[in-house]
Amino acid sequence: MEKNKIIKDCKVVIIGGSAGSLQALLQILPFIEPPTTFAMVIVVHRKNSDEQTLEDLIALKAKIKVREVEDKVALEAGYIYIAPSNYHLLFEKNETLSLDTSEKINYSRPSIDVSFESAAEIYGSFLMGILLSGSNSDGTAGLKAIKKAGGVIVVQNPLSADMPFMPNNAILHTHPDLILNTEEILELLKNINKE
Repeated sequence: MEKNKIIKDCKVVIIGGSAGSLQALLQILPFIEPPTTFAMVIVVHRKNSDEQTLEDLIALKAKIKVREVEDKVALEAGYIYIAPSNYHLLFEKNETLSLDTSEKINYSRPSIDVSFESAAEIYGSFLMGILLSGSNSDGTAGLKAIKKAGGVIVVQNPLSADMPFMPNNAILHTHPDLILNTEEILELLKNINKE
């Protein structure tokens, strides 16, 4: 698939990851210049005790503003939203985010699959899902849902991932539109909706 065909009319970029994904995020997020014409949502496996550490770190490093996620917060272009620890992050039809404390999926809350599937249902072909480094299978079913809904799916090149299991599993079970290292993911994000 040609890159220029997959980076138009994108409303939401959702990025999932687990072990090793923070390093990838820090190679990408600080280099995206505002304003962006899309919202960015990040779902990373994290410890229950990690309340605001990730938000604070990304807010410190990124040039795009991080908006705190509370239940029913509006999803707007030009902001980064980070799934809080110990909640599943869901997308609503009125373009808000909601938080859910139902059982863990893939041993995780937030679950990447839950958020990816929810985003696919609401945003369909206006969604891009990106899966980064990690050490379990979370994210694969979510990528399938995004692809089925007409969205674009991108997987970090396992050779560039600290923990290649998650991207390898996704490549094995889905048909990613692109398999990219972090520098290439950055270039892709810089060019969304530009043409």
